[in-house]
Amino acid sequence: MTRWITKSERETENVGKRLVPELEPDGTLLLTGDLGSGKTVLTRGVARGLGLDPRVVQSPTFTLMREHRVGDRSLIHIDLYRLDSAEAEALGLEEVLAGEGVKVVEWAERLEFPVPAARRLHMRRGLEETIRIIEDLGIVEQSETRGEA
Repeated sequence: MTRWITKSERETENVGKRLVPELEPDGTLLLTGDLGSGKTVLTRGVARGLGLDPRVVQSPTFTLMREHRVGDRSLIHIDLYRLDSAEAEALGLEEVLAGEGVKVVEWAERLEFPVPAARRLHMRRGLEETIRIIEDLGIVEQSETRGEA
């Protein structure tokens, strides 16, 4: 397991930016963690790594999903905070997550279905207010998606 400890929003953004080569062209990043743990900040870093202006990335809590494009690159940013698992499943997100572009899902624990080959990160605040600890939970393996041991 990889662990990053960041002491500022800029450092958290840099982790997101460094993940872009693993996510392009059509990968998915699943983010879990408490409110205020830096999920949207990390997503801004992914945007920066894709050549997007990170200032356009805001939490899509009320719209659920936003797509940002620059040239032939795209970022689909999904926030499931306001949904329960059944509501998230009813949205048809499986098709979106299997589609084109880099996808980042905040509150991914609300997804009831597996997302094969997705990268998973858990984020939480550390002892100090500005420290975020990002634990890399790796890539979802095929056996995990079927519930096999």
